[in-house]
Amino acid sequence: MSQLQSERKDWEANEVGAFLKKAPERKEQFHTIGDFPVKRTYTAADIADTPLEDIGLPGRYPFTRGPYPTMYRSRNWTMRQIAGFGTGEDTNKRFKYLIEQGQTGISTDFDMPTLMGYDSDHPMSDGEVGREGVAIDTLADMEALLADIDLERISVSLTINPTAWILLAMYVALGEKRGYDLNRLSGTVQADILKEYMAQKEYIYPIAPSVRIVRDIITYGAKNLKRYNPINISGYHVSEAGSSPLQEAAFTLANLITYVNEVTKTGMHVDEFAPRLAFFFVSQGDFFEEVAKFRALRRCYAKIMKERFGAKNPESMRLRFHCQTAAATLTKPQYMVNVVRTSLQALSAVLGGAQSLHTNGYDEAFAIPTEDAMKMALRTQQIIAEESGVADVIDPLGGSYYVEALTTEYEKKIFEILDEVEKRGGAIKLIEQGWFQKQIADFAYETALRKQSGQKPVIGVNRFVEEEKDVKIEIHPYDNTTAERQISRTRRVRAERDEAKVQAMLDQLVAVAKDESQNLMPLTIELVKAGATMGDIVEKLKGIWGTYRETPVF
Repeated sequence: MSQLQSERKDWEANEVGAFLKKAPERKEQFHTIGDFPVKRTYTAADIADTPLEDIGLPGRYPFTRGPYPTMYRSRNWTMRQIAGFGTGEDTNKRFKYLIEQGQTGISTDFDMPTLMGYDSDHPMSDGEVGREGVAIDTLADMEALLADIDLERISVSLTINPTAWILLAMYVALGEKRGYDLNRLSGTVQADILKEYMAQKEYIYPIAPSVRIVRDIITYGAKNLKRYNPINISGYHVSEAGSSPLQEAAFTLANLITYVNEVTKTGMHVDEFAPRLAFFFVSQGDFFEEVAKFRALRRCYAKIMKERFGAKNPESMRLRFHCQTAAATLTKPQYMVNVVRTSLQALSAVLGGAQSLHTNGYDEAFAIPTEDAMKMALRTQQIIAEESGVADVIDPLGGSYYVEALTTEYEKKIFEILDEVEKRGGAIKLIEQGWFQKQIADFAYETALRKQSGQKPVIGVNRFVEEEKDVKIEIHPYDNTTAERQISRTRRVRAERDEAKVQAMLDQLVAVAKDESQNLMPLTIELVKAGATMGDIVEKLKGIWGTYRETPVF
């Protein structure tokens, strides 16, 4: 190492020094998007302090190089393009189209009323029914959404948080109605409520009962849905709110720690539920930083689960994650350039070892993607998988001096942030104080200034700008009959149900909610079978829990 360091100094003084006199570098100091300084070049000396066992081998602790020993050589990642608009029937058609095009998993976007727990005929839903996702009020809607789709063959992801337990109850009720073995169903319900308070701002109840709901989903899933992920702990939305990649990684693991603490308080050992914990991260624009971030996250997670929570089962230490390319990087100017952005982000997700991937449509800066945009996004994944050769070797960037050095630096910084969160009282206390929100807002503001000044290049926006007139692009249309069709079914379900039975069960739900030792899932499943709407359940529990109002951070 001393000889290598000596050679580097000599190189800097001679070859580099002479060349700089003729051709100065573009900047005095280079940084990643996340503000990590980037050296001119990296050598073995830069990873001398990284223990070889921390790099390790794929499928072996600490899983830096991948959660499984054969990775994509056995099976490619799940190609899970998200879809959701209109009624259940409308989105079902899009699902079937994507499956015909080779998609291997379903991911569902829900409209704003569904996300916030309002039935489609509630005054708050006016103008929003099925506009930015699919509208789901009752079990009948879930039946329409997943009609003719084999749930034992296709995994289903439900992207929803404050009302996640109700959507999961509908999914379970549908599975039971079809006669499926629940332990054969696979997929994910997002259910990560803490990042909502941090970043995305879709919440209903105060933090404590909301975390209790997450606890109930996880414990129910561990006992009744052996192949289903009961939570998707999400950094994606933290990033899209403006955070740095480091904050995305560290804040997500801070939420993980909170959830694991809550579940273990019930007496359930970490190895009983941790194998089905899943994560959701973004793949941003800095190619090598994203690869290093994913590798560091696996290493940090493995150490947290083993050293902090006493996990013994390797399955409890394998971080598995879904990834989505960065919607915040998509632009309206020169919108077809978004195909290139998405391709590179998807490639970094694959090289980082993702288990599941959504690639954004080139038109998403305008509206919900069209079928053509979704097909192009899916083909992007298929070309990476089938033509590029990158899936033939596990962790092909492993051993790169730069990637390994950045991976170790990420691990160090993640644990520094987690230590600070711990010293300040934990994730929930810091959410209440607005600490996470301020960190995200500060980085978002700095990023906006850099874009404005041109320091952060955005092709078509502040670099290589073109005047574009009469841009012709097909936009996904909003069907104005959506609300009428959706509300008609919701009212029909109400009219046909046993109202006295539903009201009695809702009163029973209140009693269950008041008893912290009970689980909300079983009764919620029975409620949706009986025809209770999402709004019925949400409004009933508002009566005992109230609603959350954030303390603004300036």
